Amino acid sequence: MPTLTITPERTIGSIVADDYRTAAVFNAHGIDFCCKGGRTVAEVCRTKGLDPAVLEEEVRQAIERDSDVNDDVKQWPLARLIEHIERVHHRYVESRSITLLQFLDKLCKVHGDRHPELFAIQREFQECAGAMAAHMKKEELVLFPFINQLEKALLHGSAVPTPHFGTVNNPIAMMEHEHDAEGERFRRIAELSDEYTNPPDGCTTYATAYAMLLEFEQDLHRHIHLENNILFPRAKVMENVLMDRAHR
Repeated sequence: MPTLTITPERTIGSIVADDYRTAAVFNAHGIDFCCKGGRTVAEVCRTKGLDPAVLEEEVRQAIERDSDVNDDVKQWPLARLIEHIERVHHRYVESRSITLLQFLDKLCKVHGDRHPELFAIQREFQECAGAMAAHMKKEELVLFPFINQLEKALLHGSAVPTPHFGTVNNPIAMMEHEHDAEGERFRRIAELSDEYTNPPDGCTTYATAYAMLLEFEQDLHRHIHLENNILFPRAKVMENVLMDRAHR
């Protein structure tokens, strides 16, 4: 994606139109990009007391997603892959969930009478946000540290760590089950939103919320792929190699 140019003369609405991910930055600062989207960057910074350079950097960080990882990821040390998953995907889920919940709450209040499906979408995403928060905590506090221990043991020839859950296969099975549940949840959200299609009476906030939901689903797919198809299988193999070595 080409670099998004931010100048003092650009309007907030045009920036969001170019890349909807920037909406989260403006929303965090209480900047209305919908009804008052015609204001320039210079104007809103002056009104809000913001440093234009700081705002530009926040916008850059919002759109500079480290999600285009190539196939070399399969060769990464697992510690690096875990760090990538946490830094890119876990932090994304945390920050985007907050923004999306705010957007969906606003949509339900403004458009819920004409679009009751918004309440179902809101309920589904609220459950997703809660489930993912718990899911990621289990990974960061239990599963990922153990996988790091496995890799260190293999590299340094040290003893195989003995986890309270028996084998890495057990927490992995739980994580994969939870991945499946969130995949199914987003299939329901996509159906409820007519594949994230902004209705004829939908406003900019409506379109942005749907675009964010689509992006969230796409990031979730990449997130799950890195774990289910790369991290978890390699962790299982690593544990098996260590166990075989321990019994020789």
